[in-house]
Amino acid sequence: MNPIEQHTQLIKHYSRQLGFDYCGIAKAVQLEDDARKLEQWLSKGMHGGMQYMENHFDLRIDPARLVPGARSVITLLMNYYPPQLQQTDGPRVSKYAYGQDYHEVIRARLNALLQYIREQIGEVNGRGFVDSAPVLERTWARRSGLGWIGKNGNLLVKGAGSFYFIATLITDLPLQYDDPYSNDFCGSCTKCLDACPTGAILPGKVVDGSKCISYFTIELKEALIPDEVKGQFQDWVFGCDACQDVCPWNRFSKPHQQEAFAPLPEILNLSTREWEAFSEEQFRKVFKHSPIKRTKLKGIQRNLEFIKN
Repeated sequence: MNPIEQHTQLIKHYSRQLGFDYCGIAKAVQLEDDARKLEQWLSKGMHGGMQYMENHFDLRIDPARLVPGARSVITLLMNYYPPQLQQTDGPRVSKYAYGQDYHEVIRARLNALLQYIREQIGEVNGRGFVDSAPVLERTWARRSGLGWIGKNGNLLVKGAGSFYFIATLITDLPLQYDDPYSNDFCGSCTKCLDACPTGAILPGKVVDGSKCISYFTIELKEALIPDEVKGQFQDWVFGCDACQDVCPWNRFSKPHQQEAFAPLPEILNLSTREWEAFSEEQFRKVFKHSPIKRTKLKGIQRNLEFIKN
């Protein structure tokens, strides 16, 4: 076995030991097609108030701008489908936010993987990213053979669904590259488009981020949510899983085995009244390690008020 094959197997094997479910590797190249699509999407204002999407455009499409001399883009997937679903008829929370903040959990494991690579192979330049830097992670996942991008913009893994966190490790290490995923198993299905409460999913695999419930409940910083989406939130108070819940491929979802993502009892069971009764101190204590802390109590209260009236 030559060194490149050996290094590739070593990385894929250790990624499983770290709890990642899938690992694919693509050659680090400029993403010309994605550059054009991203430019069009931004020019139509589909990023809403997410101004950061406009920043660092060149970094998004060229991995060598993030890691000088980049040779390989390693994409890792971690299942987050919960073992229990919300039991309450109160506010609904997106499944990715049931447990600990995935940024913290996965970043630590990416760092461990990079450290292991350096210990086993030698000095390797690399950086890990998890939904926190200008990286087009779903494109890299498709290019590394892990799945296809569905009509709702999510990565879909055949026989496993879409409830996966995506992490990216860019390195200057040459590796064996997986074949890009060329199939698309969405076919003529339009369930995600039909189920989107605000009509944010458009034909042609375009998601208008400025109309998405996740945008309104998490990203929008204004004190008020626009009146034109009144009555469309279906009790979602943090994020939205409507398009994933109806996807036929998600019938294959299996509960994760990650202790860190174990659902918080409060998320599973609290009623609207109990959510409304949170004090600042209680909120900070309960959601200290949760993605929900991102909106702060003020944001949750705004969202609760919006879905109540």
